[in-house]
Amino acid sequence: MTVTIAIDVMGGDHGPRVTVPAALEFIGRYADAQVILVGQPEPIAAELKRAKLDAAAPGSRVRVHGAAEVITMDDAPAQALRRKRDSSMHAAVTLVKDGEAHAAISAGNTGAWMAISSLILRTLPGIDRPAICAPLPNQKGGSTYMLDLGANVDCKSSHLYQFALMGSALVASVERRAKPVVGLLNIGSEEIKGNETVKEAADLLRAAHERGEIDFFGNVEGDDIFKGTAEVVVCDGFVGNVALKTSEGLAQLFSRSLKEELTSSWGRKLGAFFALPAVNAFRRRYDPRRYNGACLLGLNGLVVKSHGSADVFSYGCALNRAYEAVHNGLQEGIATRIARHADAAPAASIVAAA
Repeated sequence: MTVTIAIDVMGGDHGPRVTVPAALEFIGRYADAQVILVGQPEPIAAELKRAKLDAAAPGSRVRVHGAAEVITMDDAPAQALRRKRDSSMHAAVTLVKDGEAHAAISAGNTGAWMAISSLILRTLPGIDRPAICAPLPNQKGGSTYMLDLGANVDCKSSHLYQFALMGSALVASVERRAKPVVGLLNIGSEEIKGNETVKEAADLLRAAHERGEIDFFGNVEGDDIFKGTAEVVVCDGFVGNVALKTSEGLAQLFSRSLKEELTSSWGRKLGAFFALPAVNAFRRRYDPRRYNGACLLGLNGLVVKSHGSADVFSYGCALNRAYEAVHNGLQEGIATRIARHADAAPAASIVAAA
């Protein structure tokens, strides 16, 4: 199967200077992939000319889809929805809706990307709200997938339950894990901890565990995210976004502090020279660029959000994530798990009551 990805070329801090080279490197990695570059034709043509590639040549796996308007980082989501209907974001998501692309990706305005995707694609049957899910590195050498990371500030217990099903489907598809371990983020591991919403969600997840729908570990705390205690960590978007930004800030602090300490004197510089292989291996292992690409789960189509400041390597990692999600049947996996839940009458009645 050929995997087609629609790329919002204009989105992000760097626009075509990053998105086009990343797209070309991406199709170089995957022989069964093709891309649709969505945006203003002139800057796209300039980047393709720089790369000495003719999108119109026979057998080309690059197609250009024109869109006159650009949604900026300062545009309010409501404004972007109403006033910029010929934007590269609208066009990229519409290509997914029309079946011309399997997935769409953007590094642009997160609020606008979520609003446009939700309006055009709508949610899957059985899903109340979409959720943003992204991987974070853990001590086991793998990734912990966390959701929601900002799409939903206020959540009901039923929403957290649905997030768990979608997160499990994502990890099962991308990481090839039949039944990933799910943890519910809380202020303590004891069942009595947390607010009423989290407690009710824990009850739903324990019931789902007993039915065999998911592998529920129980409550997890903030440090369990990076320990790898659970492969999927569920929380509301407010908590998730704070945790994500905190971890990103801590990573930057650690990186800069380490560099300052290793270069503060000639003696330390000499020591750093001998430690360079280990330092470089450490940086590669925890390079945040490798974890770029957050999936917006629960829609009738796959959309991925890249960091706005992504460079070519980082944007390429987000494209890889979109490709793997399509290739491994993420959408089908989510739909199957939600349908399985709907068939379980006891679970349906519990969620409805919540």
